[in-house]
Amino acid sequence: MDIGTLRGLGTALVLIAFVGMLIWVFSSKRQKGFDEAANLPFADEPESGKRDDKASRSKNE
Repeated sequence: MDIGTLRGLGTALVLIAFVGMLIWVFSSKRQKGFDEAANLPFADEPESGKRDDKASRSKNE
């Protein structure tokens, strides 16, 4: 087995992994989980329009 064959097998393996990941990512079964994960940065925001005064003050004051 020469180096060209090994490189070809490596390329085929990476291609198969890439296609498998695409199928996993765009699967409709995963959509709910990805939608929940996309909204995680907004989960810490307060419900009301009030801001936390301590958090909005700078450290120099």
